[in-house]
Amino acid sequence: MASDINYQDGPDFSRRDESPAEDEPIHSPGSPRQTEYERIGGRTGSSFLQTLIHLLKGNIGTGLLGLPLAVKNAGLVLGPLSLLAMGIVAVHCMNLLVRCAHHLSAKMGKPFLSYGDAVEYGMENVSWLSRHSLWGRRVVNMFLNITQLGFCCVYFVFLSDNVKQVVETANGTTGNCHNNQTAVIVPSYDSRLYMLFFLPFIIVLVFIRNLKYLAPLSLVANISMCVSLVLIYYYCLTNIPYPINLPLAGRGVDYPLFFGTAIFAFEGIGVVLPLENKMQNPRNFTTVLYLGMGIVTTLYISLGTIGYIGFGEHIRGSITLNLPLCWLYQAVKLLYSFGIYITYALQFYVSAEILIPPAVARCGPRWALMVDLSIRVALVVLTFLHSHSGEPVQNQLHRRAHQSSDESGITVFPRVRECPCALLMESGMDRA
Repeated sequence: MASDINYQDGPDFSRRDESPAEDEPIHSPGSPRQTEYERIGGRTGSSFLQTLIHLLKGNIGTGLLGLPLAVKNAGLVLGPLSLLAMGIVAVHCMNLLVRCAHHLSAKMGKPFLSYGDAVEYGMENVSWLSRHSLWGRRVVNMFLNITQLGFCCVYFVFLSDNVKQVVETANGTTGNCHNNQTAVIVPSYDSRLYMLFFLPFIIVLVFIRNLKYLAPLSLVANISMCVSLVLIYYYCLTNIPYPINLPLAGRGVDYPLFFGTAIFAFEGIGVVLPLENKMQNPRNFTTVLYLGMGIVTTLYISLGTIGYIGFGEHIRGSITLNLPLCWLYQAVKLLYSFGIYITYALQFYVSAEILIPPAVARCGPRWALMVDLSIRVALVVLTFLHSHSGEPVQNQLHRRAHQSSDESGITVFPRVRECPCALLMESGMDRA
């Protein structure tokens, strides 16, 4: 189907007579079965380093800044241990997802599979699930779109709130970073005006349709966010109060708040398959996954713990709100905001890959580019309009963290994929 294949990159198997039959094994009976996954078709795509950069960019976002408050809700010891456990589970689910996609891709003779493809083909090979395989695809795509566009809405709010704070406190900002004065925003211009200011820049950004061309921007964004995080670490470490009298475990009633924020922080599972699909050598993606998620999990645990120790019970919804009102730490907000601006394009890419190819397949080549760009503009405007609730960024983070779509995307749907794949392998139904 045309909707199954990205029309921009890779070989075109959109016509039925050009793709391998789905019921035929991809190896002849006398040939040895392949022991490693090999992509059918072209080898062009992102390099190892480019894929790693995108994976880091897709996981390091606004959720990271809320982890110190999450650790406060869980406790100084229980919080980091819980983050470690969640990181292990997230990496396992991501790896399981990729393995299932590799297995089904080789079996079905497809160059690569989307999330919906993986679920649909996996369910088709289990008798009691095969009748519902199409609905499996639709449900997964629906939740992915809700999750990814929801992230984009939060990014709109984050950008507007942080830039608004820097602009409106400019007169009170000094060069003295040793006092504990924090920014108190006096309402003037509505945050919607700041969102409107960012709208054309984000539209231009999402016109970049190829991950390879987005990689340099992701690298610059990672560097800017790295600089801002180094400054946050420095301030927290140089202002740790002694002795440290913080609870080792929080109240049980507050633990769900920790869980919601932490789930929101692990926001990168939606970009896993799109990144793997665009990699030059997909067999190396497991190395990219373990390396990248190891860095991400270490960053989550360390910033959450150090941020909580540094600010204690006064930690706020976003750690940037605890920073002093001086130009150095105002620059931190701007640098991190630039990183979030680029992250918008990466999270948006997942929804674009789901929604745009079916629409383009229904029009001729003459209108393909126009339809593509029009849908991108419409989706950006949709996230812009949905962001107009006027909530502060910390409230948006908490509300977004508790939406069930995130928990479904991270913990439920990898299980859905595991079930049909495991049954497929164990029951001998795989004829490939």
